[in-house]
Amino acid sequence: MYILGIETATSVISVALMDDDRLIVEYLINNPKTHSVNLMPLIKNALTEADATPEQFAAIAVSAGPGSFTGLRIGISTAKTLAQVWGLPVVGVNTLEALAYPYTGWKGYLCPVLNARKNEVYAAVYETGDNVLTCRLGPLALTPLELANKLRAIGQSIALLGEGGLNYHHIWPEYLTERVTYLPAIASFPRGAAVAALGRQILQVNGGTDPMLLKPYYLRLSEAEIKWLKGQLSGEKK
Repeated sequence: MYILGIETATSVISVALMDDDRLIVEYLINNPKTHSVNLMPLIKNALTEADATPEQFAAIAVSAGPGSFTGLRIGISTAKTLAQVWGLPVVGVNTLEALAYPYTGWKGYLCPVLNARKNEVYAAVYETGDNVLTCRLGPLALTPLELANKLRAIGQSIALLGEGGLNYHHIWPEYLTERVTYLPAIASFPRGAAVAALGRQILQVNGGTDPMLLKPYYLRLSEAEIKWLKGQLSGEKK
């Protein structure tokens, strides 16, 4: 049975189609167009390339966060709509875990880092062993300096990956010295194939989710929510 993987949590958009544990097709685009423009054509192309029909699908897996608020909303709303139309369950996948997943065979610790704006990053630390990722820290929204201090406290060699790790590369050597390793720049973005593969694992263990119940995992309040809370607090003080 097919699993459709949708990744829109970062500036890169990726769509993949897997048949059990076999990758059939994957697209990844990094261009100025919005995800709302790219997403549906990529999904259509993936289905056409695989000659797949909705009846052949077991579920739709989608990156659920943390990540770009707008990107997550586009990906999740698309996944929910397709799942409702096709009569399928959805599976929400942690974006940071999806970023780390292709490097599960790495011996040691992995720290996927995504830009979170406001001079913050989203990050987690995973220990790898027996081809399994075990979360040891996070997911967290914090400043790069706060993350560096937490990584130093772990006291182990850690491989950084993700656009956040690249963008703040000037910070890590000062605080982590020889304990930091950088994975290649092509490891900067989560892939649709990783979302599909993790979605398949979650589906086998826990089953899928009703499309109406799936929600994004923002990790922190949106700007609109912050303004609303400030307004509420301001009103209470009057």
